[in-house]
Amino acid sequence: MPINYARRLTGSRREPGGNRHLGAVLAFVAGAANAGGFVAVQRYTSHMTGIVAGMADDVALGAIDLAAAGLGALAAFVGGAACCALLVNFGRRRALHSVYALPLLVEAVLMLSFGVLGARLAALHVLIVPVTVMLLCFMMGLQNAVITKLSNAEIRTTHMTGVMTDIGIELGRALYPNGAGMPPVAANRARLRLLVVLALGFFTGGVAGAIGFARLGYAAVVPLALLLVLLAIVPVLDDLRRLPISAQRAP
Repeated sequence: MPINYARRLTGSRREPGGNRHLGAVLAFVAGAANAGGFVAVQRYTSHMTGIVAGMADDVALGAIDLAAAGLGALAAFVGGAACCALLVNFGRRRALHSVYALPLLVEAVLMLSFGVLGARLAALHVLIVPVTVMLLCFMMGLQNAVITKLSNAEIRTTHMTGVMTDIGIELGRALYPNGAGMPPVAANRARLRLLVVLALGFFTGGVAGAIGFARLGYAAVVPLALLLVLLAIVPVLDDLRRLPISAQRAP
């Protein structure tokens, strides 16, 4: 991956093109982790709507243990988003190039741990939730938060409900029969293209993740972790190169 292109994708200076390209890659990663994770742990871990709805059903049916498991997954997702906010604000306060790359590097390390230690982690439980489930939920919360922050909430990558809703809105605008004498209703075609790319990226990643987990098991996420490292490493190295200079200037 060219160095300058990597800086565009995950560096502190943001531009719409870099956001779109990064969003497409992260949508693929999220789709692969979500669908592949389902093969591994029999749960989707990227969208909290289903988890919250399932918790409500479980409480109504008296299945408190299942509701507690849902709560653990929900808490892990929220924890991942909170971790992202901590890292991003830490980076902003120190004017780091890696302000957005740091959360992705953390996600890469966690995903690599999931791939290497998945079978052992599946045997460990926290609040009756397998650690593998909580780890996947934490990673999805982390990823969704970082793309939300760097794109000013324009792009989401870990679940498709909002993306499909926005696709429907733009299609409705495109199909609206404009009459004479009124301001035209027009679709934002650039945004529609972005939304379609995100949806296709998530779907393609899901297919790849499901096949990969079925054939390779937990090791299927290792290439995803390495991809995240490639995305994040250049801004991190830029900051590391600044450390000697900062140390020399310190009183």
